[in-house]
Amino acid sequence: MRFAVAERDAALAEAACEVLAKQAGAEQIRAGWPEGRVEAVDAVWRTLAGVGITGALVPERVDGLGLGLDENAVPPLMEALGRSGLPVPAAETVAVGAPLLAAAGAPQLPSVLRGSALFTVSFAMGAPVPFAARADLVAVPDGDGLRLYARDEVELEPVDSVDGSRRLARVNAPAGGGLLLAEGPGDLAVAYRRGVLATAALLIGLGERMLELTVAHVRERHQFGVPVGSFQAVKHALADVELALRFARPAVLAAGWAQAAGDPESAVRTSMAKVLASDAARKAARTAIQCHGAMGYTTEYDLHLYAKRAWALAADWGGPAQHREFIARRLELGIVGEGAGT
Repeated sequence: MRFAVAERDAALAEAACEVLAKQAGAEQIRAGWPEGRVEAVDAVWRTLAGVGITGALVPERVDGLGLGLDENAVPPLMEALGRSGLPVPAAETVAVGAPLLAAAGAPQLPSVLRGSALFTVSFAMGAPVPFAARADLVAVPDGDGLRLYARDEVELEPVDSVDGSRRLARVNAPAGGGLLLAEGPGDLAVAYRRGVLATAALLIGLGERMLELTVAHVRERHQFGVPVGSFQAVKHALADVELALRFARPAVLAAGWAQAAGDPESAVRTSMAKVLASDAARKAARTAIQCHGAMGYTTEYDLHLYAKRAWALAADWGGPAQHREFIARRLELGIVGEGAGT
């Protein structure tokens, strides 16, 4: 089966790529770190919102693009955003938040669609929430529901992250307060799977970007009078990264198709996509740093910014071990290998 991207979904991703190519780069990634000028990041996010990114899955009747939850629009768009490394809650807003706000008739939806209000969400009780330290709106679990709070309604405790631009914080929200966005295990599971899918696609984009940077480097870097990229060990290492990314991308598209079609196996497919995308992005980061040599280990070098994002996202929305354990249980495979369930 071929999981092709629909023409209008590809067009939206292309529009995002055009904006990101002109306005987003390593400078904007650094701006998202503490002490950086987050205004530069917010300006790009508002431009993307103007293109319609934030409302991709929101009905047209409430000013969205109306691509709907029954289409496979998430993977190509998130892949484009992943390649840029732009430090914004893309998965949290586009795949999860905006559709939930629209379904709940939330008055905060217009500001989120315009990109003037930054939204983030977490489904893990008590866990650090990405971008919560600077978000205007935060959605967190409350019993068997998901509730939305404004920044001034919660207490925030900043938490360090391997990727400082994610601006993690623990959120202490009043029980029963805020606006109920989703309720019941079924609705929460559907929204959570969309977040996992979007994060997997972001990882594919990050992996591609790191591979591009490394291929360009080994073509230009010379040792013993020849390009480093001509060495067989380097060729094989980069080929392995390309293979891992090519193997993971169809799994992400398949998971998107399964979610859009209401496939009963969509949960398993989504976990498979997250495992493969996480592993591929980690391989890309590891190989890219090795091929760059010592300078690849420094945060002053642009490559390391993408690597840090990949490490953080691979562990977010369920790490590979967690999703492998879920797959094994669903398929009744028994005990997974070392590290399962950690």
